[in-house]
Amino acid sequence: MSILKTLLTSATVAATLMAMPAHAQETKRIALVVKALGIGFFEAAAKGAEEAAKELGDVEIIYTGPTDTTAEGQIEVINSLIAQQVDAIAVSANDTDALVPTLKKAMDRGITVISWDSGVAAAGREMHLNPSSNPLIGNMIIKLAADHLPDGGDVAVLSATTTSTNQNTWIEEMTKVQGNYPGINVVTTVYGDDKADKSYTEAQGLMQSYPDLKAIIAPTSVGIVAAAQAVTDAGKAGEINVTGLGLPSEMAGHVASGASKSFAIWNPIDLGYSATMIAYNLATDKAEAKAGGSIPMGRMGSVMLDDNTEGAMADPFVYDSSNIDDFKDIF
Repeated sequence: MSILKTLLTSATVAATLMAMPAHAQETKRIALVVKALGIGFFEAAAKGAEEAAKELGDVEIIYTGPTDTTAEGQIEVINSLIAQQVDAIAVSANDTDALVPTLKKAMDRGITVISWDSGVAAAGREMHLNPSSNPLIGNMIIKLAADHLPDGGDVAVLSATTTSTNQNTWIEEMTKVQGNYPGINVVTTVYGDDKADKSYTEAQGLMQSYPDLKAIIAPTSVGIVAAAQAVTDAGKAGEINVTGLGLPSEMAGHVASGASKSFAIWNPIDLGYSATMIAYNLATDKAEAKAGGSIPMGRMGSVMLDDNTEGAMADPFVYDSSNIDDFKDIF
């Protein structure tokens, strides 16, 4: 009798599973972990992730991150995601090395881990998606300043945090090509921690410390807006050019005022979309993250991986008064 009951129970469970829609059985939960919540760049990336999820049909996006740009906050978030047994984690890291032990734990539990935008060391992820080529970005941010300084001049850098992987890499690449721009003198680098108020204060300090300052390069969407506002409030719009990496929706007014003559960025919607597509293809074993290989990114094509299993999504795009109105209502 007990054997019959067991058989009937098994048959009932099997029938129930067969009756369940495929979506309910196979949905992949992909966590998009950002540096901090409340930043427009990452909110736009989340829209791209949702776009990819809709296209794939069997993906649930978990958009999450700490309230401050700290490694400790991200570690707490990632531990929570491990406990939830998500299928994949795609993280824009606040620290290159600090997240590695926690992300290794995630991978040991069978969770696919990639980094995007701001990377972690290779031991803590399967691959890293750069928004663009690091050398191209490094060259672009100093070129944007030099293009409007034909006679050269003092230039300062306002970055995010001292441990921010992507900004540090871009600044390093910028330094390598500084000699290609005669007369451009990079006087210092300061850090606003991707906080609007601190970035604003740091920009004020730059103007006070360097009275001959001609440009501020901010390779961060938070810092560039804060610096442009500080320049405007100081009555130096048109005198000090604020450039770097920013969002059209947040920079349109500063381009109109003359505080920023031009800036660059890739499309964060495309970046969130691409990261999601990569995480999905790895989590479902449709692709493998290996040096020299490629991983499909949906409408964005494929990303080719180098010897460090890193790849670039696309070239940065320059925005100025001639085209910003075409993009300011998009992101």
